[in-house]
Amino acid sequence: MGIEVTARAREWLNKKGGVATMRLSPRHGCCGGGANVAVAEARTPDEPTLYRRLEQDGLTLFIEPSLLGQGLVLDIEGFLGFRSLFVHGASPYAQGK
Repeated sequence: MGIEVTARAREWLNKKGGVATMRLSPRHGCCGGGANVAVAEARTPDEPTLYRRLEQDGLTLFIEPSLLGQGLVLDIEGFLGFRSLFVHGASPYAQGK
């Protein structure tokens, strides 16, 4: 049920406080329809009780329950010192709230 966190994401998160939140974020198309996209942020969620809390590799991870068991990988992307978290491996059919 754990989440794979790459070494470079773990290092970056430790510099940012050692906490990450993974959740679904709705995206809407210009002609209707939409999809939920897994996103990650280096912060504690506003309502932590709505998330599953995991202690892993020295990090505290808050994961939206619908994302559990999806084989997620948390990584970092960016260039020239501008970095952000990136989640891949989530099913596009995960149900949001």
